[in-house]
Amino acid sequence: MTVVTAALSDVVAATPRSRLLTVDLGGRALEFLPGQAMMVGAHGRGERRPYSIACSPQRAAEQGRIELLIGVEPSGELGANLATASPGMLLDLEGPMGMFTFPQTPAQNFLLFVAGGTGIAPLRSMLDHALRLRPAPRISLLYSARRSDEFAFIDELRAHADAGILELHQTVTRDAGRDWAGKRGRIGRAHFEAVLHEPSDTLTFVCGPTALVNESVSTLRTLGVPEQHIRTEQWGG
Repeated sequence: MTVVTAALSDVVAATPRSRLLTVDLGGRALEFLPGQAMMVGAHGRGERRPYSIACSPQRAAEQGRIELLIGVEPSGELGANLATASPGMLLDLEGPMGMFTFPQTPAQNFLLFVAGGTGIAPLRSMLDHALRLRPAPRISLLYSARRSDEFAFIDELRAHADAGILELHQTVTRDAGRDWAGKRGRIGRAHFEAVLHEPSDTLTFVCGPTALVNESVSTLRTLGVPEQHIRTEQWGG
């Protein structure tokens, strides 16, 4: 795979437990498919880890940069490969890689994205790409987070929902606060029944912790989504 060196231009808190890294491509074109990832590490160091690209190829081309959503470790760092990440730091990027991608032309009229935590990253790339399609299929997002302040990109997603181009459903699993008036609990059958309008004509993408992915796949099958219409990406947790 191709390895390029690029500068980290910004690091911001996307949520209390994640950071959004913006990487300046320095005028270089980076071709990737919506949903793909890059192996990333500090320049000149051997350790690299895979991170999903959190922006669409179109957005990357327009802005000349890519975005990476990375979870914060209990130590407060981003991992040994990015422990001191700050603007100006040089990164080595290898890729793109991965088969969890959006099809060139979806055959289905309904799209359902299911995200847990930072699993929203590749789905945001796919969502932005899908919303640029003309005409776009009917698109829904079922998004689970531990707490109400841990939904990354939520202002952007709610703007899409307000514009009527995205059906957005959120649920929190550990937030007992009274400020949250939305759904609670792990994603389950009732959540899917609210967003599945035509199961046999729905293409689904699920990304998040292993338990969420496995349970989601089982429920989607039970509700009539064909197995070949269910695409997944999971990570431990």
